[in-house]
Amino acid sequence: MPSIDFIRNILKEDKKTFCNDYKKAQKSLSDDDGYSNGSSQSKQSYEKTNEESTSNPLIADFTEYSPLHNGHFHCMKTAKSKIPNGLFVAIVPGLFERSGRGLPYIMHRNVRAEIAIEVGADIVVEGPPMGIMGSGQYSLCLCKMFQALNTDFIPRGYRPFDGYDEILKRISMGHGVAPKPYKIVDMDTKETILEGKLEEDNYVIVSFSKSLKRIGFDFKDKFIFVPRIEGVSGTLIRKACSENKLEDVESMLPPETLRILKRELDNDNAPLHDQRDYEVILNSANNLSYDELIKLNFFSEKLANEFIEKRENKEFESISEIEDAIFYGFSSHYKNRVLSILETQMRGDVISNYINTYPFNVRVLNYKNETVLTQFEEKVLNDHPFVNSIELTNE
Repeated sequence: MPSIDFIRNILKEDKKTFCNDYKKAQKSLSDDDGYSNGSSQSKQSYEKTNEESTSNPLIADFTEYSPLHNGHFHCMKTAKSKIPNGLFVAIVPGLFERSGRGLPYIMHRNVRAEIAIEVGADIVVEGPPMGIMGSGQYSLCLCKMFQALNTDFIPRGYRPFDGYDEILKRISMGHGVAPKPYKIVDMDTKETILEGKLEEDNYVIVSFSKSLKRIGFDFKDKFIFVPRIEGVSGTLIRKACSENKLEDVESMLPPETLRILKRELDNDNAPLHDQRDYEVILNSANNLSYDELIKLNFFSEKLANEFIEKRENKEFESISEIEDAIFYGFSSHYKNRVLSILETQMRGDVISNYINTYPFNVRVLNYKNETVLTQFEEKVLNDHPFVNSIELTNE
């Protein structure tokens, strides 16, 4: 079991990295040195660049890989079989090691990247810090990463059901599709194409189309939709990791994942998903002033006041007491996201500014060999220079 010092060191180093990235991006803007991210590139310029491109097509797959299971492997294999000359790039989030649900990942992103390369990815790049963002915020960041990488194809797994084929058809046509309260709307035609809500996997695809439309990225015919396979349970995998009984889920995981996951468990570098820095969370909840709380991402006046009122009667002594003070938000993951914000003390204005310049640079976590790294650099920097630089984490 990883020690609390191990957890704290990850958070400390990631906050330092985040702050350095943030300062560099903001300085670049203030210096007016010509840096531009995807949102400021014109659609005309983007299309012209693609017409002139002679490099291999780039397949960009966003997946958390916590851990990489047979469903992820199936999606990767399907995409690679459809685009055999493609460069497969996995976008693996990211700083603070917190998922879109606000929960810690099972393993550090460097290990998740290692597994991705072992099973067939060509390049792994670091995605955004999802756990400290709302779903719309990290969806926008991921789509800006797709744009920055000059992405040609985006594989996405989905769960089939009656009526969803029409949504996929609209997205394949390049239409933005927006989730509204209890209905799904075609942004181009304004038609309601589905009544009701979407479950998480299917919601992500719709959210991506909305964000891609927002930044002016032409995604017509770029998505590769892959039906989800059966027989994989994230809940059972997490339970097996917590209990160190990987034999219970051996059939759900590629052998490369099993080997590396066992190594991390044996070395007490995993599992991370059951652990947080609870001392920092309690300290934030008990000691941040109203003015400091209200500036945190996700915090409203109502939530900040609730914290102040609760602790005036009695200080928070447990995480469950803090959770009880957090209102249910639009997302079922809201409480865990708030815990991650209390853990990192990340302000809302900083997150907004970070998103505006994202990605200032592309951080490569791992790669297959020097040849594919060179192809990747040419594709990103020469064909379509959206980013300031490409960094290698192992140098």
